[in-house]
Amino acid sequence: MISWIAPLQPLLLGIVLLWSARLKLLSPHAAAAAGRSALAKLVGDTRALPAYRLVGAGEAALALVLLAPPALPAEALAAAALSLGFTGYLAYARVAAPDSSCGCLSATRTPVRWRSFARTGALLAASMLALPAAGSWFDVLRGRPLPAAALLLAETALLVVLSPELDRHWLDRLRQLKVQVTRPLPAGGFDVPLDSTVEQLHRSPVWRETAALLTSDLREHWDDDDWRILVFTARHHGQEVAAVYAVPRLRYQPAAVRVVLVDEPTGQVLLTLESPPDSPEPDWVLPSPAAAAA
Repeated sequence: MISWIAPLQPLLLGIVLLWSARLKLLSPHAAAAAGRSALAKLVGDTRALPAYRLVGAGEAALALVLLAPPALPAEALAAAALSLGFTGYLAYARVAAPDSSCGCLSATRTPVRWRSFARTGALLAASMLALPAAGSWFDVLRGRPLPAAALLLAETALLVVLSPELDRHWLDRLRQLKVQVTRPLPAGGFDVPLDSTVEQLHRSPVWRETAALLTSDLREHWDDDDWRILVFTARHHGQEVAAVYAVPRLRYQPAAVRVVLVDEPTGQVLLTLESPPDSPEPDWVLPSPAAAAA
């Protein structure tokens, strides 16, 4: 069986490396992703982006070599060495910069956790499986189309599950579907616990982008129709501001969470950040009840 499994691994590795290199070389968010990664601490803020680009160039070059027939043991060894290098980088990030973002497959802020290590381990295993490859992945796909496609889909699915950066493309949708199917909210409604709203906030793309700016725990909160407003203190460009989040109150939809940073003395909105929601825009960018009363 290994005779047809091994040649497929360079195809899998090449696709993953090209995806990763695309972020580092072509994404308009590459500079932000590099600045949030552990590279900023490892090589310095000014060198983080060039180092990020250099890693992407190396990934792209190795991906093209892996995808081009024939499969060679040296290519698999290079992929294994790269996986080991990534493991070392993740270990450094976990110890030296625990709040840094992985910056691996997406510009989304994603802390280094066990899933990142497991994904790198899976890529290392695929590299080892590719060592005895004697043919090309194209020949295997042509000769065994169904088993080859099934194996590639299974391996790809495993890598997606082990990639927290990609949760918003599948896991958040599954959670929304579960809520729609099980309908945990009774028809009459009830007061949703604050902890539930905070948990949804923590799972939102907006939170991953702004959590590092916060300097306080939750200060105050209030409900505005279908939205729950949560207020924190944050620091933006050296200035203390209020971070005002709007979180859906009666539905699970982390992508709909949005935030504004407000200069409280003047009421000036300094920054607005949101993911495109599939619901109407709420009228929530207002002073807090405490500020209004003052």
